[in-house]
Amino acid sequence: MREVARITEQLQRAFDGDAWSGPSLQATLAGLTAAQAAARPVAQAHSIGELVCHLTTWTLTVAQRLEQRTLTPLAAPDWPPFPATPDEAAWQQARQELVRAHQRLLAAVQRLPDADLDIVPDSGRYPATGSSDSWYVLLHGTAQHYLYHAGQVALLRKSF
Repeated sequence: MREVARITEQLQRAFDGDAWSGPSLQATLAGLTAAQAAARPVAQAHSIGELVCHLTTWTLTVAQRLEQRTLTPLAAPDWPPFPATPDEAAWQQARQELVRAHQRLLAAVQRLPDADLDIVPDSGRYPATGSSDSWYVLLHGTAQHYLYHAGQVALLRKSF
């Protein structure tokens, strides 16, 4: 099996598969209402909706970076706002945007040759986004990012 295929599998497991650590991100988000997504049960913490928007930003950013093979700026603000009183359609749209970003990321990963995994992308025109991480580290970090925030969602859910 190619290493890119293994990484793709890990991304998929963390996002909506059978994650080793517990429920995947999508399993953790399942069944939440718009009101729950906007709630702030922990005063200084982000809402679940904000976590979803943040994950969308970073998933799109990693996909763009892979597509362009350089460190591009963030695709959106790091912590995009989520409405304090969203309707169900807005909540479902936020979730669908995350799914589309994940699908775009998977497509970009699958086009990456194994030989490029150790390459550290050039920050080019965007030195503020510079990093010394290889594509390999960036992709594994994305799976870790999914599960890190899935854990936060799981904790926030306990308050409902």
